Formats: sequence, C-alpha cells, structure tokens
Amino acid sequence: MDDLNREQKRQLRKMGALDDEGKATRAPRPQKRTQDRVGPRQYLREVREEMRKVAWPQRPEVTRYSIVVVITVVFYTALVGGSDYIFGLWSEWFYSAS
Repeated sequence: MDDLNREQKRQLRKMGALDDEGKATRAPRPQKRTQDRVGPRQYLREVREEMRKVAWPQRPEVTRYSIVVVITVVFYTALVGGSDYIFGLWSEWFYSAS
C-alpha cells in the first residue's frame, strides 16, 4: 500500500477499501440467495400471467409472415439447388476433358 499516493488512498478510503490506518479491508461477501425454488403450480401460474402480457400478433399478420418465410425458403432452396446443379455440370465437363 506504500506505492499509492495520497489521492489514491483517499479514494480507496472513501470507497471503504482502506481503514483509517491505511490498511486494506476486505469487502463483505455477497449474500447468497435464500429464496427457495417455487413449486410447479406457482411456476405455471407465473408463466400464465407473463403470457397474458405478451402482445400476440393477429391472424392476418401471422399469415403474411408465414407466406414470406415459405417464399424465402423456396427461393433459397432453388438458388442452392440450381447452383449445385450448375457446378455439378461444370465439374463433370472439367474433369472429363482429358
């Protein structure tokens, strides 16, 4: 602690890391949670309460998003499948040309 200047010691004393004599003090250990686990019935009740707070989408919105997802999956499947087919043809041509 001798390598600290007065300002650093004042700051440490203010934070409670040093006592009045300038010796380091230990910080108190954080207390463990003493709260017991809840039972399944209370857990399900709390889950139901939280689910009531959720802003659920309306049916047209879910339909629209589902259509967008299906179209996107079909597009990327076709893109990857087409690329695989083209590269397959290209690799057959490249390796068979001896």
